[in-house]
Amino acid sequence: MCGLLGAVAKSPVNQLLYDGLQVLQHRGQDAAGIVTADGPNFHMHKGGGLVRDVFRTRDMRLLVGNSGIGHCRYPTAGSANSFDEAQPMYVNSPFGIVLGHNGNLTNSQKLKVELFRQDLRHVNTNSDSEVLLNVFAHELQKSSVGVNLTTEAIFEAVKGVHRRVKGAYAVVAMISGYGLLAFRDPFGIRPLVYGMRQKGSEQEYLVASETVALDTLGFKYVRDVEPGEAVFISNDGMVSEQQCAANPMRYPCIFEYVYLARPDSVIDGISVHETRMRMGETLASRIKSQYSDLKIDVVIPIPESSRPSAMEIADGIGVPYREGFIKNRYIGRTFIMPGREVREKSVRQKLNAIGSEFKGKNVLLVDDSIVRGTTSREIVQMARDAGATQVYFASAAPPVRFPNVYGIDMPSSKELIAHGRDEEAIAAEIGVDRIIYQTVEDLIAGCASFNPKITQFETSCFTGEYVTGDVSADYLASVECERNDEKLSSVFEATADLDLDVING
Repeated sequence: MCGLLGAVAKSPVNQLLYDGLQVLQHRGQDAAGIVTADGPNFHMHKGGGLVRDVFRTRDMRLLVGNSGIGHCRYPTAGSANSFDEAQPMYVNSPFGIVLGHNGNLTNSQKLKVELFRQDLRHVNTNSDSEVLLNVFAHELQKSSVGVNLTTEAIFEAVKGVHRRVKGAYAVVAMISGYGLLAFRDPFGIRPLVYGMRQKGSEQEYLVASETVALDTLGFKYVRDVEPGEAVFISNDGMVSEQQCAANPMRYPCIFEYVYLARPDSVIDGISVHETRMRMGETLASRIKSQYSDLKIDVVIPIPESSRPSAMEIADGIGVPYREGFIKNRYIGRTFIMPGREVREKSVRQKLNAIGSEFKGKNVLLVDDSIVRGTTSREIVQMARDAGATQVYFASAAPPVRFPNVYGIDMPSSKELIAHGRDEEAIAAEIGVDRIIYQTVEDLIAGCASFNPKITQFETSCFTGEYVTGDVSADYLASVECERNDEKLSSVFEATADLDLDVING
């Protein structure tokens, strides 16, 4: 769930990329980086923390050039606290390539071995993004002839990537002296769009993870990059496009609509805000038909992504909607924080209850989803402490029962509160009197209703069905072993003070 940007402009792009990364900050708060191209030369600055903490004025002055890429990181494969793994990443052969990646490769270990034994390439970190970069670099070296690089050779290299790489990947890359490349995996799991704006008599181009970046930076949306497609924008502004996958299929990640994306974005032609409203409408119908025995006095959202759903639920069942929690906006998204203890502590820092909205009332809390249950448990207790008589809980998403291996931090089934539990057990675990979930069928139908061309979504965390076809029980076990939550928590806590010193130094 990282944030990606790529720009080809007629004036310096350093400020453009910085502003864009701030707009995409919700997609990753762990690290950030920008690379600009000035002729054949790359200029890079990256580090750990929020965008505003990574870049100083002196750093921005060094980022010269009229094209570049930016990245904000949300760690899923690799180490959450290794800033060596901050992106973009660079290889010097062939030509010089920098790359930013959003997603997660499911065959990165196999590719590492291939890169070492067959391609004679060295991977220096645990990041699957560096693996992807080296695979692309090797394929580009195979397809190019000498020092002459053609658009056809670039597209041939992307075809080679699609043949070798499994998993989810949206990519922006720059090839020194040539231009900007954007491509998406053959299933289109992770989002990628591009837009254009007029600069005098010429055009400037921006590639981004979400349309909100185009909107805020003054670019007109052109279209989504298609699953399996590659878009190359040369340094002189020529756009070339080619489908590079043998059998592309559109399976956008449905969790983008549930939680990950900003509500003012449009992904694969579907408004995120409208899907969240539709989730509320279907939940309201379900409550009226199957939970009519509940005496609900007030509907209260858990800020902020659940607000559209909560409003529609309140309207649909005919009870008041109230803001019962005040959010501290200086605390990051607790979902993407590594480590259970860190998340638990942050919930209390992030939210505080308005007692008058809870005291003596039967309250229906609404959240976008329940993943680990850590946040939900803390919030339910806050509602009871504030005087709620009965606490019910509605989730705009279905139960999250299976790991997500395509770029969302749900690596272990044992961390998921719904895994192996029915609704009654989940309700007891988080301390509510009744829990109400969205159904998978209603969620898919609601999202698909806004774009008839899309009939299927990547829903593995709800169904356990992995669209890439290579996710086995052994693979899930290995991921769980490599990325257990306790390890992440201890690393985070052990390095937190040091990291802050580095960032602010």
